[in-house]
Amino acid sequence: MNIFKYKFYSKEEIEQKAHEVFKIMELENIPPRWPFEATCAADALEIRVVWDTIPSDNQGLIVARIEPLKRKITLNENIPNRSKGFEESTIAHELGHWMLHINQDEADGLTEQLELNLGIEDARKLFLCRTSETKINNANVQNNLDKIEWQAQYFASCLLMPRQILQAKRKGRDLTNWKHLYAMKDELGVTISNLTNRLQDLGLIYIPKGSKQIYPGKAVPNGQTSLLNKQSATYSTTLN
Repeated sequence: MNIFKYKFYSKEEIEQKAHEVFKIMELENIPPRWPFEATCAADALEIRVVWDTIPSDNQGLIVARIEPLKRKITLNENIPNRSKGFEESTIAHELGHWMLHINQDEADGLTEQLELNLGIEDARKLFLCRTSETKINNANVQNNLDKIEWQAQYFASCLLMPRQILQAKRKGRDLTNWKHLYAMKDELGVTISNLTNRLQDLGLIYIPKGSKQIYPGKAVPNGQTSLLNKQSATYSTTLN
């Protein structure tokens, strides 16, 4: 019996996992609202979120950790210059690990086996979150641990910025205008990095590496619009 698991997830499957959280929130009478409060999602999943000191290790600063057996996410209270958007992204990232990589039935039991087909040291790294600002780029992941981190961060982007919410927020706005993007990020409660990464991943904009110039992105891939419509019909959302 293993607490941790790894499998291949398509982007569509990860988005569906995020929508499962929205459904659970509805059932728990905590309907999702935007700006999204990731702590509300944690409450619906019966996961505690606490602040505490997390010492740095030989790899540097640790932003957060997840403790599956305790159903607890700990955020490092010593993170300098943290923003609300950064906090939400970090919590959402850890919830991604919970939904995608933890055998929840086993986590609720007494087992302490920490095996993930990665080796014990790599398995332990899953407890730790060092940043939630990594650009979503599935092409760059090279090993199982990288894939796991990519999956958790893609889940976070789907939780904080669902397609239908982005559609609503972009109406009447120019996505190649930084002023408009900053207004959107404030309404969504995310960082500008989170927003631009999500928009680029969806093919709505393109920002060359090292540049501040924003270009219109490619059209939404075939099938994504129908996926959006299908997902939008599965639950009700409330916009602030």
